Amino acid sequence: MQFTMRSKNQPIHKHKLNIVQVNYNADGYLIESLKTIKHVSDEADIAVWIVDNHSTDQSIAQSQGIYDKVHYILNQDNKGFSAANNQALKQIKEGFILCLNPDTKLEVDTLGYMLDFMEKNPQVGAASCKVVHEDHSLDWGSHRGLPTPWASLLYFLGNDRLYHLSDRNMQVPHEVDAISGSFLLTKKSVLDQVGLFDEDYWLYGEDLDLCFRIKQAGFKIMYVPEVQVTHLKGISSGIKQHSQDLTTATKISRLRAFNSFYETMKIFYGKHLAASYPFFVNWLVYLAIDLKWQLAKSKLRV
Repeated sequence: MQFTMRSKNQPIHKHKLNIVQVNYNADGYLIESLKTIKHVSDEADIAVWIVDNHSTDQSIAQSQGIYDKVHYILNQDNKGFSAANNQALKQIKEGFILCLNPDTKLEVDTLGYMLDFMEKNPQVGAASCKVVHEDHSLDWGSHRGLPTPWASLLYFLGNDRLYHLSDRNMQVPHEVDAISGSFLLTKKSVLDQVGLFDEDYWLYGEDLDLCFRIKQAGFKIMYVPEVQVTHLKGISSGIKQHSQDLTTATKISRLRAFNSFYETMKIFYGKHLAASYPFFVNWLVYLAIDLKWQLAKSKLRV
């Protein structure tokens, strides 16, 4: 299928964009992310919504004044990622919406290019640019297939062609099943049709669930590699291997994030996939999740 694209040198039409960032002890990473938003603020009419899940660091205080169009929602407890996003999403009335993690850095032209892509391709319900780590390796969370039993088994055996769709042409825009909530661009009109994030997911899995519902509604989920964003990944949760020495998350917080990582696998499978498989397949899937969960528990790392 052909998609309408624009040249990077083409003048930018300023679309209305609401950027939602959920913060939990992201410390200086939130500050740097806001600075990159300010740096590219000529690419769209940008309002930022920062929902803080009762951080104990100075990230909120230090973020004051960096960008002049910021709405703050300050929670008195950690409501999790889905519920916190929804607090902002319920207040947004129109335009484009970008769910953007506070440990991300926007690059010049990324917002303008992605917004123009969405505007010119109304069949697209959500899209991600290329998301990379600081070492420039691809964050495969932004380019996923459905975690069916067969895809998961192949992934466990070292083949990620179904789980991460790794056999696709990564140089051109193409359709995927799911993208990451670290950079998830959609529209208010799409969310009005499919609903907001499912709050049964405390952390992790909510982006996969939302993408599944967007596709069910007849929209496309797109990966657009011409522009990119850098994602440090796992700063707030502290359960990713590369971020364990960078995070300020407490052990209690890390344990909750770790358990949520595996709980969401069961929640998504039960909601959307289990009805398509016989009992013994579902039993094996849940058993595999529990075994992997227990094996990883000693390190609190995924």
